[in-house]
Amino acid sequence: MNVVVFDLETTGLSPERDGIVEIGAVRIVDGQVQEHLKYETLVRPTTPDGQTLMIPWRAEQVHGISNAMVRAAPTIAEVLPEFIEYVNGWPVVAHNIGFDGGFMRANAQRHGLTWAPASEHCTVQLSRRAFPKERAHNLTVLADRLGLNFAPGGRHRSFGDVQVTAQAYLRLMELIGVRA
Repeated sequence: MNVVVFDLETTGLSPERDGIVEIGAVRIVDGQVQEHLKYETLVRPTTPDGQTLMIPWRAEQVHGISNAMVRAAPTIAEVLPEFIEYVNGWPVVAHNIGFDGGFMRANAQRHGLTWAPASEHCTVQLSRRAFPKERAHNLTVLADRLGLNFAPGGRHRSFGDVQVTAQAYLRLMELIGVRA
């Protein structure tokens, strides 16, 4: 299976009120992670009407992305057409696809675009199938469970999370008996 694994960092939890500050993605082609085909960009967050949105302190504490880091970054209006072209209708994978997919749908609609991957797959749901007796399925716990490591400084940064999510996806598909 060929999929695009992606991750977003945001200013908060609401696709309607909060903005995207980083997008990271990688392709899995014929069951192999292709890191040379990565997509990675910071995004200057904006309100639905296009005004600059400040990154709240609590969000910066999670992902480490500051207002200064995104000051010269492109806006989602500039980035989204390029990212949708990168996805190119392929199936997508994310850890908690409801969150990331919700932000993509809201932003695409806001900018007159269509977020239409062939399908959406969630590594949280796959983890629940593979480890039904476990209670926690966050990415850190899942990585530990599967023996995966984040690159230094990679946790809660889009591409660092994508690298682990891609490996987790392949291992989870194997554990539940589906060829990736």
